[in-house]
Formats: sequence, C-alpha cells, structure tokens
Amino acid sequence: MGIGWVAKSLFWRVFLVMLLSVATVQALNVALVVFITPPTPRIFSVPQVATALRTGRDATGEVLVTREASNPAPYDARGARIRRLMAAQLELPLDLVHVHFGGPPPIVFGPMPRREGYPERARSPDARNQILFGRFTVSVHQPDGSWRIARAARTGFESWRWRAFLWLLAALVAIAPFAWLLARRLTKPIAAFGAAAERLGRDPRAAPLPLGGPAEIADAAAAFNRMQARLNRYVEDRTMMIAAIAHDLRTPLMRLGLRLERAPEPLRSASEADIRDMQAMIQAALGFFRDGNQIGERRRLDLRSLVESVTDELEDRGEPVTLHDGEPLVIEGDAAGLKSLIANLVGNALKYGGDAEVMLSRIDGHALIEVRDHGPGIAPEDLHRLFEPFFRGERSRNRDTGGIGLGLSSVRGVARAHGGDATIANHPDGGAIARVTLPV
Repeated sequence: MGIGWVAKSLFWRVFLVMLLSVATVQALNVALVVFITPPTPRIFSVPQVATALRTGRDATGEVLVTREASNPAPYDARGARIRRLMAAQLELPLDLVHVHFGGPPPIVFGPMPRREGYPERARSPDARNQILFGRFTVSVHQPDGSWRIARAARTGFESWRWRAFLWLLAALVAIAPFAWLLARRLTKPIAAFGAAAERLGRDPRAAPLPLGGPAEIADAAAAFNRMQARLNRYVEDRTMMIAAIAHDLRTPLMRLGLRLERAPEPLRSASEADIRDMQAMIQAALGFFRDGNQIGERRRLDLRSLVESVTDELEDRGEPVTLHDGEPLVIEGDAAGLKSLIANLVGNALKYGGDAEVMLSRIDGHALIEVRDHGPGIAPEDLHRLFEPFFRGERSRNRDTGGIGLGLSSVRGVARAHGGDATIANHPDGGAIARVTLPV
C-alpha cells in the first residue's frame, strides 16, 4: 500500500484525523498536569476556629461565623477528637460543642487532651499547631438557646479551578477544527450522493456524477454512474422492443385488410372496424414511446403561464375551462412535456366530466396542479388502474368515447420524470380531481 494511495483513501484520512485529535487532547492534558500548579488545601487551626467562635468573626475572613436558631450539624462520630480539642479551647462543656464534617474526615496534627470531662484550656505551645482542613461545621450552643456556627468560607471557583477550566476550554477550541474537518469529510460525499440520487429521480438522463475525491468516493461515484447508465439502457431497450413490435404489426394488419376485400360485406365491415381500432392503438403506442424517448430541454419556466396557454386556447374554442387566479409559479422543467401533461388532464376532464376547473398552488416546496371536473366521478374499483397503459374507464363515464388509454400513463410518466407524481380521486362534492406535484 503506497503513501499516495493512503493519502487518497477516505478511511485513512478519517483515521489519521481521529488519531491526531486524540493526540492533541492528550498533549493538552499532559500540559495541564505539568504546567498548572496543584491546588493548596485551605488549612485551619483549631485555635483559629475557636477564636472566631469566641469573638463572632474571623480577622482573616477564612472562617465564616453565623448565628442560627437550630443546630444544623448533627452528631458526627468522626468529629469526636476535634470536638474535645474545640471544647478545651473554648473552655466549655463537651455537650455544648458539636462538630460535623461534610466530606472525608480532616487530618489533625497536634497533641490530644487527656481529660474527658470538663476540659482544661490547652495552654501548651503545641495547641497552636493543631490544624485541620476540609469541609466542617462547628456549632456552639449559646445561653439564649441559639447556636453559633463556624464554617470554612466558600469563595466559589478558586484560581486553580479557573485555570483548569480555561485550559479545558482551550483544549475544546483546539480540537474543534479537527472535529469540523472530520464531519465535513464524512458528510460532504453523502450529501453529494443524496443530490445525485434526487437528480436521477427527477431526470434519469441527468449528467453523470463527477469522479473525484478519496478512492472510496470515486469508486462509489463510478458505480453510481454505471447503475444510471444500466437503468437508462434497460428502459430504452424495453421501449424500443415494444415500439418495434407495434411498428411491425402494421404490415400484417395491412395484409388482413387486403384479404378482407373478397370477404362478404357483413364480415368485411366488422373486420375493417376492428383493424382501424388496432391501427389507431398502434399509432398511439408509437407516439407514446416516441415522446417518452425524447429528451426535452430542462429550463426555468413559469408554470402558470404554461397552463394559461392551454386553457386560453380551449376557451377560444368555447370549451368550459376555468383557471383560478394566483401568483406566478417558477419551476425547472421540460416545457413541451409539461404542456402535454396539462392538455391531457384538461382534455380528460372536458371529455368525461363536461367541464374543467384548474388550480395552481405551492405546498411544501412543490408545485401542485389540480384539475377538477363536475361529472359523474370514477368507479372506486377503477381508481387504482387509471394510470395503467391502455386502460379506459368508460364504464363510469362515457362508454362511447375514451381514446386509447395512454393519456394518463403519459401524464404520470412526465410527472415522475420531473421528480413528482400524479394521482386521481373522486372529489367529496362530486366529480373527479386530478393532482400533479412537481418539485420547485
């Protein structure tokens, strides 16, 4: 595995970025341990706390003295030794002094008084060396029933904590570019494939995905382009095969027509009508396949203006067509294909419903075309088959007309080629309504 291939591989790029990120964090942690001074514990001597309780204040401000109605410091067996020392310093009975520790027991240095009852005041010089640190509460019962409380004054974040916090914040800022780079490396190819898949859904003949970037992305893009080419070839091959069959059917139909000239009149008339129907179906099928294979130019256009060109032409011929007013609606599409779609929908509404009411709107990033008629509606069992090629629903509308049955298939094909879809349903107030959604 060469160095050049490693540089182009997405896996190795991500791996190296993650490795570099971890190394950066570890380096900052090592620097935190090496360069930031360890915190010095706050040390309190027993005489210092006793003096604060006796006078009601501490000159250094390190001991906070308050007065409370009840004792907030319950009995704590860990404070028995400090309790005796504190009672000796205050020259009070042992039951008037309570000591409570909120955390681990403090470390106490110095001699311990030997008397248990009413202690003597410790006058030894060693009493000044009796120290403790940690969270503590010393309570002294007062003659009026209240309690005088001494606690270690809290100053919030000490300087060493601020330094550690700022250091960790600096580590976060230092690692943010690596995280951003990694996220961008991972999401950019996925976004490109999502856009390509969306483009393929709207236009199967869209330009291939550009090849580039890491080796994995280039391979995936090449596979995507091959898939797109195979899909287009598959559709084209099937379409050309059916079109060829439809084209070749015209020759035997012509021979059948010539032979029928010598047949009796009743048989000849009925057979010629069937032959004309078959020829019309073949001609419509050839037109359908030809239009489906044509590559229309996609450009920005005003959909409302396109619909107006269809409805105005029909109104000039005296057809009952109504287009509701609204704002311009700009989309990107094939003008010829969309005009044929609109003409098919409006023509079906006029043929089977007697009138056509057209509405345009924009909903959730899509253009919505609605064509409604006020006819008898559609049989429920036919709704799911209306877009099938050569299916005609004359049973619920008009048995004498109906065309070949490719108009709605063409409508759905054009809509899906633009990334949208087409549906038909019965309107609650009567008639049928066709809806086409197209991405804006």
